[in-house]
Amino acid sequence: MYPTIDTDLANWLPDNDPQRVMLHNEVHARLSQRIQLPALIVYVVVINEGVTREQECQHLRRLPGQQVLMLEQLQNNFLRLRLQGYTLRWERHTEFTRYSLVQHLPEAAQLGATDPELLSYLSLPRDWLAEIPGRTFAAVKVAMMHGNLHRLDELLVQASKWFGGNPLVASLIGRQEHSLAITDFMLRPSGFERMLIMMSADASETRAGRVSQRLLEIETYRLMALRSLPMAKRLMPELTSAERQLAEITAQLENKVTSDQDLLDILTLLAARIERATVEHGYRFAATQAYNKLVLQRIADLHEKAIPGTQTIGEFMQRRLSPAIATVEATAQRLSYLSARVSRASALLRTRVDIVAEAQNQQLLEKLTRGQELQLRLQSTVEGLSIAAISYYVISLLFYVTKAGKAAGLPIHPELVTGALIPVVLWIVWRTIRRIHDKFFKMH
Repeated sequence: MYPTIDTDLANWLPDNDPQRVMLHNEVHARLSQRIQLPALIVYVVVINEGVTREQECQHLRRLPGQQVLMLEQLQNNFLRLRLQGYTLRWERHTEFTRYSLVQHLPEAAQLGATDPELLSYLSLPRDWLAEIPGRTFAAVKVAMMHGNLHRLDELLVQASKWFGGNPLVASLIGRQEHSLAITDFMLRPSGFERMLIMMSADASETRAGRVSQRLLEIETYRLMALRSLPMAKRLMPELTSAERQLAEITAQLENKVTSDQDLLDILTLLAARIERATVEHGYRFAATQAYNKLVLQRIADLHEKAIPGTQTIGEFMQRRLSPAIATVEATAQRLSYLSARVSRASALLRTRVDIVAEAQNQQLLEKLTRGQELQLRLQSTVEGLSIAAISYYVISLLFYVTKAGKAAGLPIHPELVTGALIPVVLWIVWRTIRRIHDKFFKMH
């Protein structure tokens, strides 16, 4: 049998990879809360751009009894604080940080009340929420309580009063229909949305935590997915202008009414504009796709069942979120296609410029070849003249030598001897010059 407890694992395995423990514990980093009903959840999400973990830690120290909170406790980007009468969760993500407060829901704010005011019941220190470092991006107040889910009509009537008469979006949640989620997706003057969750009497605290977490994540990721929508709308006129300019460049490229160099300069500037837009917005567009997938996944995890006469949360998202996501995706595709078309036009123009340059180089090479031929001819002519001139000087020297020999008493005739040596001198001079040329060409 294997031992039930390993007392010394150091001898059983090689050394751990530096990231092994961190990655293994990631699955336990953000477990669902256990929520005891009735409960009030106050959920705030802030964009943490420019906000350090030290600033957030300093703000958390303002809570009662947390003055000794250490920065090391925030290194895993998750912290749960149990305080007097409430629990606070802090979670830091790449782009945002969220704070979740869970406390008891007073009876006066439960179902049956008419548009109850909830913030006055908070156990947090005054102004603590308002001074959270960052910019508010999402804020939701969630009331959770037990209810008889077999009497949906009565619950919806009471819920309509609880929401102040606003149109409701509601759905039964879970394969066993253990919960009823209701909201109006309305942003109130306080800056908060509201959500009401009714759960069957046998629902566990763990299930209550999972349901609330999924619903709050849907709203968070919905808003994060929409962050690129304003960018997409601002980018549309610029893309339309760039497409029109590219069409004009293509027409000029076809008609050859503008010089290739001018067209190439214009295309380079246009490519720089498209590349700048891609760099500035590419990450945001990709993030939208990722957040949208998370929204769809969380909605699927709810296993919603429709209530006659009422939109489900999934249907509401499909009708309201999908067009915005489609706009963002279409803009991202236009940007990608435009970049590809500019690249193709640039490649085509460069090819034409290269062909023209090659033709010019060919003409220049032909001119150089003709010049070299003329130079060779001239060189041959000069060489012929050089042979004649050198031979003339050599023969003149021989003539003077023979005359000197005759004057010395030698029986020779200078004119006859010199005339006889002329062919020999010409051949020797010509042969000497040819040998010099052959040796030079061998060296090069």
